[in-house]
Amino acid sequence: MKTTCLIVFALITATWIPQSPAHAEKPNVLFLIADDLNTALSGFGHKQCKTPNLDRLAQRGVKFENMHCQYPVCGASRASIMSGLYPYSNLTLANDGTLRGSMPDVVTLSQTFRNNGYYAGRVSKIYHMRIPFEIIDGTAESDDPFSWDEAINIQAPEQNAPGERTNWSPKNNGSQTFTGVIASGDDSDHADGMAADRAIEMLEQVKDKPFFLAVGFVRPHVPLVAPKKYFDPYNRDEMEAPVVPENDLDDVPGIIRGYKRNSTTYGVTPELHQGLLQAYYASVSYMDAQVGRVLDALEEKGLAENTIVVFTSDHGYLLGHHHKFQKQHLFEEATRVPLIISVPWLKDQHGRGTTKITELVDLYPTLADLAGLAAPDALQGKSLTPLLVDTESPAWKKKQAFTISRSGGESIRTANWRFTQWGFGERGLELYDLKNDPHEFTNQAANPEYASMVKRLRAQLIAKRDAAGFQQNQTAIEEKVGMNKQKK
Repeated sequence: MKTTCLIVFALITATWIPQSPAHAEKPNVLFLIADDLNTALSGFGHKQCKTPNLDRLAQRGVKFENMHCQYPVCGASRASIMSGLYPYSNLTLANDGTLRGSMPDVVTLSQTFRNNGYYAGRVSKIYHMRIPFEIIDGTAESDDPFSWDEAINIQAPEQNAPGERTNWSPKNNGSQTFTGVIASGDDSDHADGMAADRAIEMLEQVKDKPFFLAVGFVRPHVPLVAPKKYFDPYNRDEMEAPVVPENDLDDVPGIIRGYKRNSTTYGVTPELHQGLLQAYYASVSYMDAQVGRVLDALEEKGLAENTIVVFTSDHGYLLGHHHKFQKQHLFEEATRVPLIISVPWLKDQHGRGTTKITELVDLYPTLADLAGLAAPDALQGKSLTPLLVDTESPAWKKKQAFTISRSGGESIRTANWRFTQWGFGERGLELYDLKNDPHEFTNQAANPEYASMVKRLRAQLIAKRDAAGFQQNQTAIEEKVGMNKQKK
């Protein structure tokens, strides 16, 4: 009898597979993404910018404090996030690229949920949009209709909003001029407040079915528009600009030395710089308040306990770091982004952060894993679930983040190093010893003492880019960035 019981028990335990703690039964997903946001969040250690709602979300989830984008420009980064592929595979290498133009049969992140019985909705900017023009027009020309059951565009006045308008960058730089508007009116008179309104409406409409709801906030992308109450907490005279050595750019390759450099492109004086920072932080706080409104609605509608919430940005942003502004650089401030993932049933690590190397391309497999959905085999990222279960998990093996940019710029970020090459290695190299030079002020690429490290990291970079799809798309990539060797 004892033997029979043991046999029966063995058969039961051999065939019974418990539900993975990684996912609940058809959990909802609320995907929130900001635009041109670096890690200027109080919960990520920023001394001046105030983001109480995102800090609240971080207490209900895990902060990824060493998260890097794959291309520091809106269109290509968002295409990479939504396809789960590095830009060398999806070939969406610039703002004029479209996802389906590169890969007509791609199954996007939200499409995977949609194919598994989820409602998939979009509010405002998820794929590339020309900000501010498409917000003013209420359009989304680069959207992907296969990704959504419903898509809602936002129409708002942007820099034409009534209020006190100031240009913090006196040199003309087209749509990227640092125009700030201390706007009159309430939150819902402007783009991100409108987006929050519509997101809350959509939550009410779909609360009884599984959903993947993507909400795009356009702040702090310029123009830096926010109601006056978000400017008031920031004393302009107390804004602290990054401290940068005067000769910081003397040792970087010439191909990038003058690109978006303050002295040649923007002309931001120290006084104007304080006003620019005030407007940027006010825009971040305004966006943060709208995130709070959506999170409150999730609670009020009884959805919070079965909804995975994700917050991130498409790429980082320079605000005078290295005497430069904005994006398309390969310094830390341009590649690193905030990421918060809140999974209600994985509570052990809530309120904690991880400094493990991670990439935005990891988000797609993570959400599919958490929801128990089969993801496309072609995905190039790794599920972050081990870090959501244990922020120091030894199971997380990724050792480098890979980011590419204009003019054949490629960079890998490891725990202690950043190695960057320009023009596919033909136009200059950068090497930063992050342990001794965390702000990337001293380029060691030409220092003989670092020659072996340059060789080692360059080999790692080339292996990484080939795995990301460079080799099979080499001609198209070189033509795209203007580096076709046949023309040289």
